[in-house]
Amino acid sequence: AGMAVRVSVLPSPRCLFDDPVQIRVAGLQPQQAVTLRASLVDESGELFQAHALYRAGSSGELDLSRSPALGGSYLGVEPMGLLWALQSKTPYKRLAKRNVLTPFCVDLEVYEGHGDMSRLLGKCTNERWFLGEGVKRISVREGRLRATLFLPPGPGPFPGLIDLYGSGGGLIEYRASLLASRGFVTLALAYMSFEDIPPMPEVLELSYFEEAVNFLRKQQQVKDTGIGVLGLSKGGDLALSMATFLPGIKAAVSISGSSFNSFIPLKGDGFTIPVHPYDLGRMKISDESGLVDFSDVLDDHTDPATWDCRIPVERSLAKFLFLSGLDDMNWKSDLYCRDAVQRLRQHGREVEFYSYSGAGHLLEPPYLPLCKVSIHRVLGMLVLWGGRWREHAKAQEDAWRRIQAFFWQHL
Repeated sequence: AGMAVRVSVLPSPRCLFDDPVQIRVAGLQPQQAVTLRASLVDESGELFQAHALYRAGSSGELDLSRSPALGGSYLGVEPMGLLWALQSKTPYKRLAKRNVLTPFCVDLEVYEGHGDMSRLLGKCTNERWFLGEGVKRISVREGRLRATLFLPPGPGPFPGLIDLYGSGGGLIEYRASLLASRGFVTLALAYMSFEDIPPMPEVLELSYFEEAVNFLRKQQQVKDTGIGVLGLSKGGDLALSMATFLPGIKAAVSISGSSFNSFIPLKGDGFTIPVHPYDLGRMKISDESGLVDFSDVLDDHTDPATWDCRIPVERSLAKFLFLSGLDDMNWKSDLYCRDAVQRLRQHGREVEFYSYSGAGHLLEPPYLPLCKVSIHRVLGMLVLWGGRWREHAKAQEDAWRRIQAFFWQHL
């Protein structure tokens, strides 16, 4: 009787969501053809799956960090391919974690052959958590603040971060919880479309973001050397505005953002930055699928008529990191990043900038699969985000490393 087929996840079947793991199969026949499948059911009951065809080595072993996939959801040696290639049966679903207190459970199954997946040989489950051991999650409703605070275990002091998502609104916690699990006190901050905050506020007040900075600075575990801010999309230009107008911001990261104020006027102390002019008539809607391409709605950002909408980042003393995907189909983020980087460099400011070929708009923590299209929660339209699977996955791994290194260096 042959050995039973064992699937293992190393170093442990329990890990953080952003941890790479080694997936191994033992007990196969030499050169045996098998199909590996990963399945994950999200909190709304949506099934995401990926599969790949493999052939065991001469000793009947399979190690995804060495063995190439011969077909399926991806090709070649991709140790984490079964995760980053997860796709929903229903089109246009985005995998996101709503409740960070529970893990995503990924079922890994090995089937006989490269055909019909009728004979299951072995399986195991990888529990992928968003909250590290001992990290505290604290709901914040203080003054106007609508936020969640994540505290790493221990007295610290730790660097403090404010985490902003985009114009889809809501209170998004999974990136903040992972950052706290990596040693940052992180405040996930809602600023539109959440509880009593309207979907499209008439104006955003800088003083609201200042309240968040002050709240974070007075936490005992936060180092008093300055705060970092991380923003995606609309959150990116808000991160730049905070670093420019608020004291105490030492470092800012903009992911797929822009160097001007977009879509909602920003009211400061005695000034208002107007909205960069745009025309929704320039949206491109594809007839058959109803997908919306926004990339041309903005007026030309190099036209001096738009310059009162610019965020004067060159006045800031903060350090900056800009990240963008060259396959962003939602926003000309690479072009807009270059504009800010050029202005900062002309003023002798320190700035880091990385653009990733094949990456889309939604650069997320690693191993969250690419979302090319999804419903924009505020607009209610199917929006094109762009990205190519493998390149986007590689970009997310690299960007995540760079973001953490940047904040450790400057905070």
